[in-house]
Amino acid sequence: MSTFVQNAAGAYRRNAVLTASREKLVVLLYEGALRFMDQAAQQFGAGDPAGGQSLSRAFAIISELRTSLNHQEGSDLAAELERLYVFVQERLIEATRTRSPDCIRDARGIVLTLKEGWDGILDNAV
Repeated sequence: MSTFVQNAAGAYRRNAVLTASREKLVVLLYEGALRFMDQAAQQFGAGDPAGGQSLSRAFAIISELRTSLNHQEGSDLAAELERLYVFVQERLIEATRTRSPDCIRDARGIVLTLKEGWDGILDNAV
């Protein structure tokens, strides 16, 4: 891929993030976490230790989502999301330690379900 195309793609992604609604940003974060989990699964499957770095990036995204929870306004929902994020993070840690595709699959399933819920919220808002 040429440098021009890479720069243009990067600018497009930055602009998409800067102009996105809060709800769309959550979906973009979920998409990023899913992408990094998929990369890790492929990397581990190929014997590539870089899968640990991909899982670390997914973990960082989940951490960001977790720290952005508003426990005062949405206490019940925030508490449930916190519980799910902790579970996902625990599975990512275990996947990093064991290189287990099952751990990645468990974490990915939760994140995918949450993303699909947010997709529905965005679809209904339009």
